Amino acid sequence: MKCPRCGNAQKSYFYKGSHGYYCRKCIGFGRMLLEEEEMAVKLEDIHADSSEYTMQHPLTKLQEAVSKECQMYIRTQDVLLECVCGAGKTEMVLASIADALKENRKVCFAIARRQVVLELSERLQIYFKKAKIVAVCGGHTDVLDGDLIVCTTHQLYRYQGQFSLLILDEPDAFPYRGDEVLHGIAQHACIGHVIYLTATPDSYLLSKVKEGTMRHIVLNKRPHGHDLPVPRLFIYPSIILFYVLLRWINEHACNPRIIFVPTIKTAKRFGYILSTLMKCYVCTSESENRDTIIHEFKQETNGIMIATTVLERGVTIPKADICVWHANHSVFDEAGLIQMAGRAGRSFTSPEGDVLFLCSEKTELVQFCKEKIEQANHVCIV
Repeated sequence: MKCPRCGNAQKSYFYKGSHGYYCRKCIGFGRMLLEEEEMAVKLEDIHADSSEYTMQHPLTKLQEAVSKECQMYIRTQDVLLECVCGAGKTEMVLASIADALKENRKVCFAIARRQVVLELSERLQIYFKKAKIVAVCGGHTDVLDGDLIVCTTHQLYRYQGQFSLLILDEPDAFPYRGDEVLHGIAQHACIGHVIYLTATPDSYLLSKVKEGTMRHIVLNKRPHGHDLPVPRLFIYPSIILFYVLLRWINEHACNPRIIFVPTIKTAKRFGYILSTLMKCYVCTSESENRDTIIHEFKQETNGIMIATTVLERGVTIPKADICVWHANHSVFDEAGLIQMAGRAGRSFTSPEGDVLFLCSEKTELVQFCKEKIEQANHVCIV
């Protein structure tokens, strides 16, 4: 007995109802009888010329090398594309996507967060002008079929055995990381191979590389050729750190500034204090209108955003400078700190950026993250 949706085979999770057996492990996605395997969405063939794509800017030599290597290996095995934040991971998989579409093979781009799904689907439509790009996420589930489907990882449950190529963006991030149900659903949605895109691969992905079941490609250089901004560390009591923060805000008044904080309570407190001095935005998991907040902040040329880890990935603010308050806090991990630092220096017009880690005490983790970014600047491609 095996669940056709999440792959669960543990007997304790199966329950026999009045109409037959169903799996309780993935019941959060709706009850599905084991006999209902054929009830998944049936997708139509790929439209003609959907594989044609154009890019606004050509790939760099390093990007081109990574793109070709990925294009070659994805035909026979899974690929882990480990590229620093802002390296252009999406652009480097376009050729692999085009190959699949040309051969009438369905492609899905799965992402953790709804906002990124909507933004990426618009970008891909610019690249693949003749293809039908469909975004499937909360509030966008009326149309489920297209040449290229962009969805949240939770929406993959609709597509059992439908995709020949699955691209999983940020698989080391919440909610996909460590979620056995989502892992199983993703595996059963793809009948071909998977491209994993991340700057911070977790132990699960690296174990697959070590086993030899996954090709590992590394790129540590952004398209503009500049080094990654290395965080500056300040280790003082909180009262002194706050004055350092105010000075940093004033010194970077010409650019958008994102201040990452470890808790929602801190975000609200900072929002209240700073809003008495200047206009600022607050974005946390409790913000009901996050999409609107992010959109409005992007319109500002020198605004201030106070955010929790909800903005550590997927959101690009041109020319943004980054500060992490209490970077030594236990809620921040290695991947999160590197991702937050990676929000800076992504723009061609402002490639340097500034990253500030404010710490109330010295920790090995913060120092390690700084050293890891420095090491990445010395090794371009693997």
